[in-house]
Amino acid sequence: MEQHESEAALAIVGLMAVSARTAPKARGYDTIKTAVVHGEGLPCLADAMDILASERNLPFFARDAANIRTSAACLLVGVDSAPLNLDCGACGYCRCADLPEAGGDADYAGPLCHFKTLDIGIALGSAAKTASMHNADNRVMYTAGVAARRLGLLDADMVVAIPVSVTGKNIFFDRG
Repeated sequence: MEQHESEAALAIVGLMAVSARTAPKARGYDTIKTAVVHGEGLPCLADAMDILASERNLPFFARDAANIRTSAACLLVGVDSAPLNLDCGACGYCRCADLPEAGGDADYAGPLCHFKTLDIGIALGSAAKTASMHNADNRVMYTAGVAARRLGLLDADMVVAIPVSVTGKNIFFDRG
């Protein structure tokens, strides 16, 4: 990749982080977190994904790791699990006060307030839209988010990643 393309991709990922940050959020509480992975961080993230693929016998983690290795940069978007005190019951508990503290060794620390999962979904959609507006290929990846959380790249209870590419073919959809 040419240096100007690499610099442009990093600028686009920065704009994507702005889109995630400014996306609408339930009750106006901003608990969205972002981080950018680029350069030497990309192979480290991909290696963690390969380990997960092997540990879990899930080949799609390795497939996505190959995409991360050839990406220009990657945006991580996360959210914490603190409830919004709506007592809506969507999480399975009648009152937010009954929702246990998040924890565990799963891909995400849970349980999560459903409004928080909506918040991260809206933030991810806003970030992906920004990448698209700048003609940067991108794909929302659960797999890279799980590996990023495992590596501690973003301190959040749920992390999802959006890698970007600025090549002649869309590496995220034109897979072999």
